[in-house]
Amino acid sequence: MDVRDALTDCSARALNVAHRFWMSVSGGLFGRTVGSMKVVELHTVGRKSGKHRATMLTAPIAEDDRVVLVASKGGDHRDPDWYRNLVAAPDVELTIDGDRSPWRARTATAQEKADLWPQITSAYSGYRDYQRRTDRDIPVVICSPR
Repeated sequence: MDVRDALTDCSARALNVAHRFWMSVSGGLFGRTVGSMKVVELHTVGRKSGKHRATMLTAPIAEDDRVVLVASKGGDHRDPDWYRNLVAAPDVELTIDGDRSPWRARTATAQEKADLWPQITSAYSGYRDYQRRTDRDIPVVICSPR
């Protein structure tokens, strides 16, 4: 891993810690949304370690029967670890507004991504920039309740 990748990973972890901190000290009053997007905590199992992992993410689409996540990693050339974990073990849990429940995650098909992309970029135009910044096709994840 080069220095740039290490700094990207360190920054992502720091943002997650800070987000959890602000939600905790505010009793959940701050940090439940970012702009128009709902904040969710994704619970996965590490594909290598087998340990439980939790990641704070924004969901550009959050409905009762579907939550959509974008594995952008800010336009990095690598998929985020949380995405690789849920590909390996798609039964995940999401905490939304303090309620934790079981979900099944899957990568959207190319057609599903194309259909969802206008809604996703309407919620946050930065996703469009992230996709331009990288050669990889940024995965879109569709979570459905189990």
